[in-house]
Amino acid sequence: MKNFIINIKPFFIRLFSNSEQDLGKILKSRNLTISTTESCTGGLLSSRLTDISGSSGFVFKNFVTYSNEAKQEILKVKPETLKSFGAVSEQCAFEMAEGLSKISNCNISVATTGIAGPLGDENKPVGLVFIGVNYQGKTTVKKFNFNPKISRKNMKFLFSEAAISLIIEILS
Repeated sequence: MKNFIINIKPFFIRLFSNSEQDLGKILKSRNLTISTTESCTGGLLSSRLTDISGSSGFVFKNFVTYSNEAKQEILKVKPETLKSFGAVSEQCAFEMAEGLSKISNCNISVATTGIAGPLGDENKPVGLVFIGVNYQGKTTVKKFNFNPKISRKNMKFLFSEAAISLIIEILS
């Protein structure tokens, strides 16, 4: 797993980013389907994907699994994983992506779990996010650390941007 520390002004990303459009073109051209399960992004990733014209042809089952209970009931994240590592962990992101893959039957299953703020701690600081992507039966999880001074709303956008970028990277 690679760690990335990113300090980018969200305004400039929003101004110049067309990443969801780029991803949509890839999904359409390859006839791929995608599903999301979001915790820290609260549905923003799904929203960005459905902003794309024609997204009903590739966006399938999307869930906001914000609570641990939802992660366990819907995605079958193990209680032991949540107890030992917490919801914001590589292990939880992995199980979220795997669980979504099993229930969605999509080509790509994406999971986000992180700390958008304003509260965090030294072990799990604001700006920490784990993104899991299951593609062709293989699940990849990446850890990102964003500047903790970024607002919660902009942090969620950065998390969704990181997820889209990771998907594009995996598909490239």
